[in-house]
Amino acid sequence: MAGLGFAAVLVALCVALALSIILAVTLGPADISPGTAWRIVIHQFRPDAVPADWLAAHERIVWYVRLPRALLAVLVGATLAVVGTVLQAMVRNPLADPTILGGTSGAAVGAVSVIVLGWAFAGTFTLPVAAFAGGLVGYGLAFLLANSARGLSPLRMVLAGIAVSFLFSALTSMLIFMSEQSQTARLALFWMLGALGGARWDRLGLPAVLLVVGLVYLQARARALNLLLFGDETATSMGVPPDRLRRILFVVVALLTGTSVALAGGVGFVGLVIPHGARMVVGADHRRVLPLAALVGAFFLLWSDVAARLVIAPRELPIGVITALVGAPVFALLLRYRLRESDYAR
Repeated sequence: MAGLGFAAVLVALCVALALSIILAVTLGPADISPGTAWRIVIHQFRPDAVPADWLAAHERIVWYVRLPRALLAVLVGATLAVVGTVLQAMVRNPLADPTILGGTSGAAVGAVSVIVLGWAFAGTFTLPVAAFAGGLVGYGLAFLLANSARGLSPLRMVLAGIAVSFLFSALTSMLIFMSEQSQTARLALFWMLGALGGARWDRLGLPAVLLVVGLVYLQARARALNLLLFGDETATSMGVPPDRLRRILFVVVALLTGTSVALAGGVGFVGLVIPHGARMVVGADHRRVLPLAALVGAFFLLWSDVAARLVIAPRELPIGVITALVGAPVFALLLRYRLRESDYAR
């Protein structure tokens, strides 16, 4: 795909994402037209620009509930897709994602500990700090178990990540079981499956800044990520120290994973499926894969959240249920397509 054509694809996806946000805000038990939603948003920035001829309840729904929720879905979806892309390059394994490599389950232990035990050591930042620390520990344990004197084996990394995920999942279940308040346990369980209902304007700044900074940094390291795909020896010969790069990248992805888990819970399949789809479109060059995966991940999680709100309305499904129902068959199709390509190549 030529540079101009790729830029056109990115612009088209950005436009489609903006339109999707506007449409997502209008969908729900309360019927609100796109025109009304758009005028409510304009009114918040310029009160004199449009007359306030809508119901006050509609303004509260659009501005304080649906719009921040849609924006949080965009941020979390983009973040998880970028993290999955980086992890798959780091360990040279197409099955790598935050869930499988222990990052999500580690972050979940940290966040559930805050919810169940009532910790408040960092004030309002306690939950994201605990989630980041848990994610870093999860990734770190998987990395230590998989690493050896002969280097990092992609297969060992996945197996170690699965073991760490089971360990932290057991710890999370134990914390929930120990909770004396059923409401707290239910909140933690629902949160583990993914939920965006707690989105607020004051919670969007941190993930937005981290996503932008993380994406800019990772985009600058795109060449190094490309070299990791060819193996540690190739990366070293080209002036990229693989072990040092992996340590830095583990901190970056742990920070991004922990923030996402703290705000949206354990959302699976986004970091696993989206990078594969992006590579099928633009190839393996991370200079193109990273921005495309971020936009597609944002688009995917936004509409998954809409489905979670509408399938059994007025009740709500955990968003992780929707991403699994969609992501599992899509990943199966992608896997079948890859296997067929390999058979043709022989």
